[in-house]
Amino acid sequence: MNLSARSYTKELLDGNNIPFIDIMQNMKELNVINTWLGGHDITIQGLKVLCGNKKSINICEIGCGGGDNLHAIANWGKKNNVTINCTGIDIKEECIDYAKQQWNHAPAKWIVSDYIKVVFEEKPDIIFSSLFCHHFTEEELVQQLRWMKANSVKGFFINDLQRHVLAYHSIKLLTKAFSSSYLVKNDAPLSVTRGFKKTEWDNIFAKAGIKHYNIQWKWAFRYLITCMNE
Repeated sequence: MNLSARSYTKELLDGNNIPFIDIMQNMKELNVINTWLGGHDITIQGLKVLCGNKKSINICEIGCGGGDNLHAIANWGKKNNVTINCTGIDIKEECIDYAKQQWNHAPAKWIVSDYIKVVFEEKPDIIFSSLFCHHFTEEELVQQLRWMKANSVKGFFINDLQRHVLAYHSIKLLTKAFSSSYLVKNDAPLSVTRGFKKTEWDNIFAKAGIKHYNIQWKWAFRYLITCMNE
């Protein structure tokens, strides 16, 4: 497997005719992966970088899926006496419906929309995405970064995959052995091939005209990218 160049093969999940029961199984398994491989921990780290000592935070996730990242954030807020006001945006209505059903925290706001079409009455303090960016082209990501910066008060962060041959083979073996979702088995290794290397992120930020950001490598083969508004 040569991962020197990024793949543009579409994931099955990007299709429009997938039965929701299959999408639901995919979301459940992604939550397990994020829990056990540290994905949620990375999201919390991004939140902590941007929220500082604030005890009340308005946070918005684009591409929120079933809301598992927002669940992790809300749980962290409860444990640390931080009031978290959550907003989740996803283009798939079924995902938002599922997120609402799973939500057991204080009221959250859920929006069915392409994120780029959302106009906030009040901008959130922080906007973030997790395992979302690799679904887009570099040109689309330039626009996405600009939107996140323009629509957040304090800044934004990204939690996404590093393109790496070990990550590819590891997730392929793990999902083959433990997953019961054909979406996860197909899309998890494919998503690694659609991920980015640090120099590629640097180029995307340069094209977006954003100079001040920080990229940190995290286990397991993730990048945490934080950008604080000036």
